[in-house]
Amino acid sequence: MSRFLTPSKVALLCLIFIYTEGVIPNSSAVHVLSFLVASLSPLDADSSSSPKTWKAHYSASITDLERALSTHSSSIPGRSIWDLFLKKVWSIDSCDALEVFFSNVLDLLVKSREEQIRDRDNGLAPELGCMRLSRCSPLGAFVRRAQLEFTRLQFHDSVKLWKGFVKYRLPTYHAWARRNPFGEQAMVDMNLLELGLDTGSQLAQVAYGNIEDDLEEDSYVSTKDVERLLEFQIGELQRMGGRVPDSMKVRLERIITSGVTLPNLIHYLRFLDAWRAGDYPSSFDNLHRYFDYTMHSRDRSSYQYALLNLAILQADFGCYGEAVSAMQEAVSIARESHDMNCLNFCMSWLYHFGKAFPEQMKDVQNTGMLGNEKEGLAFLKAKAKETEMWSLLSTTLLSEAKLDLQNGESLASSIENIVRASHLNVVKNLVNSTGPQLLLQTALYARIGITHLAWLSSEIFQECYASEAPFEDYLKSNFRSSQLLAQQGRFKEALARMNHIGPDKLRSLKANQYWTFYSGVLQLTRQIYCDDKTATEYLLSQLQAIQLPDNDIVTLLGFLHVEYLVRQGNYTRALEIVERTAQTIHRDNFDIHCQVKLLCLKACVLEKSSQPQRGFSLAMRAANIAYRSRFLPGLWEAICVLSGVLLSLRESEAAVEMVESIMPQILESSDCALAARAYSLLVDANMGIAGKTRSQGSGQNVENMNRALEYLDCAYDQYEKIGDIKGQCEMMAKKATVMHLTGDLVLANDYAAKYLDLQRLGSTGR
Repeated sequence: MSRFLTPSKVALLCLIFIYTEGVIPNSSAVHVLSFLVASLSPLDADSSSSPKTWKAHYSASITDLERALSTHSSSIPGRSIWDLFLKKVWSIDSCDALEVFFSNVLDLLVKSREEQIRDRDNGLAPELGCMRLSRCSPLGAFVRRAQLEFTRLQFHDSVKLWKGFVKYRLPTYHAWARRNPFGEQAMVDMNLLELGLDTGSQLAQVAYGNIEDDLEEDSYVSTKDVERLLEFQIGELQRMGGRVPDSMKVRLERIITSGVTLPNLIHYLRFLDAWRAGDYPSSFDNLHRYFDYTMHSRDRSSYQYALLNLAILQADFGCYGEAVSAMQEAVSIARESHDMNCLNFCMSWLYHFGKAFPEQMKDVQNTGMLGNEKEGLAFLKAKAKETEMWSLLSTTLLSEAKLDLQNGESLASSIENIVRASHLNVVKNLVNSTGPQLLLQTALYARIGITHLAWLSSEIFQECYASEAPFEDYLKSNFRSSQLLAQQGRFKEALARMNHIGPDKLRSLKANQYWTFYSGVLQLTRQIYCDDKTATEYLLSQLQAIQLPDNDIVTLLGFLHVEYLVRQGNYTRALEIVERTAQTIHRDNFDIHCQVKLLCLKACVLEKSSQPQRGFSLAMRAANIAYRSRFLPGLWEAICVLSGVLLSLRESEAAVEMVESIMPQILESSDCALAARAYSLLVDANMGIAGKTRSQGSGQNVENMNRALEYLDCAYDQYEKIGDIKGQCEMMAKKATVMHLTGDLVLANDYAAKYLDLQRLGSTGR
């Protein structure tokens, strides 16, 4: 098939002929022009990547034309625009008529200045009263391109175009024949009619084949249309991630088998699809093939982009040293060629890669290419402003805000950078950058203990920006909202939210691995609370085997493992994991949240292993760090750990004062596990005070025990929300003990029986 012309484009030329003849009234002109421009313009970012949408834009079917034109009347009484269009289409009744049609198509355009001078010198008067298209208008440019491409066609290609046009218009034969009963009616070719032959004759079969049965249009696609389709698909894959839909793969295979000359972009599309699928040998092969063809057809200006793609692929493959080397070379070539867009992207990638894998960036840091983190971000901000790369500027502002949060620096500075990025996203309409901004807002609100705003930011992202954001951001936002649900004990809703993501969106290997890990973490948390040892150990082994290159994910799994070991009483193993995790923390990817959590876990382990003095300094240090960095959930947890240490040291009054002072904030955070632990500490502290005041009088003693009973009910309710069997059993055992101390043996026996029922329920659940 030709590079540009298709049967649908010939039909659009016929419609343009009708428009220039002045038979379309003003009331319908806008509709016709809108249809023409929509059929000739490229796909926009809001369009779907399905074959149906692509076909509607690039290969307007005869049904689409009928739907668009049949409801509009023309200036000729009793005739619609559709009727006039059919008459024009069927007036091209042979291959020779198609040649004549294209030889006259330039008459639709305004004559050039040279032609006007030539006509004036020859004494020809200018034409008046007829509509002509400007040569530079969208329709005029299309007409000129179509005529030029037709003159370039070889004879067999023009014959193939004619055959395709015959098949294209064939469904409208009966409609045209009914509206034009007085003329000679040739279904296929006027020459066959003059010879008295029908479509079943031997000559017609040789020339046209079984034309009435084969109406497949996939083979009548131009190379230009395929190139624009591939550009759109590549843009969608780069913007959204994921893979090529199966329906589009089928359409592309049909196009390939039809003999269309494919552009080099097909190799790049295959590279992206193989990369997302985890087929690294195929992705390497297609990437090299694409840039090999590109180097032959262009200059070396795209060499830095080849290295850029190679570095990203190497990083996903786990070859971090090769990735850094390729990216350094890309930076050097981008600087030599003054390609600031590529240079800024490479520097941004190196910065984020250094945050994820700091040990791989030692050589780069020694060269001074990036400087320290602050200098790197300042460089990216300056270059993004110079080159007006607003998306990069927004991302850099968010990176600076995230860096401040991780280092526990000024909270006001972090909020200021987020607001500046938000303003830039709104003013410049950066829809793709809004997702990361809302993700960072969710993390910020969670760190300062405003859980309802964190939930709201996550919901806004999923409702308003999910369709325009990369799938990885959508998946991460979904997991964070599921974590907030799991904190409240709503595990079914959390898992349902994760399972709501369809399998068609998880066809990418990386996305599937992250979804599997996130879903597994939610299930692991639930099984830890259910005290199911077998299921917990199985899930731990499965999640540890995934080994995703994400430091946050590794530390999250480590925290859950330590919590499980503490509940099982394996303090030695838990302390080993805490120490090993602390040693793996690198200065360049340091996070204040991880430090506070590790200190709290270590202090908790030491307190439970009868070493409260060692845990005291750790808990104080964790509380001090969390307070200075305004990491409020970490501060509440550190104070709870410190209260537990004080209880071990028999300082019950101080523990009560500390926990009661933060109890409203703990309840506002909607963390049922932390609230249950705080209530449990208040129970123990009040019972400790009651024990100390036993000799001072029964009145104060009873008051403290009654207060402990109230806190027992509150703690039990919080444990029940998250399904913590061990916590519920502990509260029932404490309640039975309190009842026994107060002399109410009947209630003590009832609570003891309930304790046994809960243990039995946990065993049955396992």
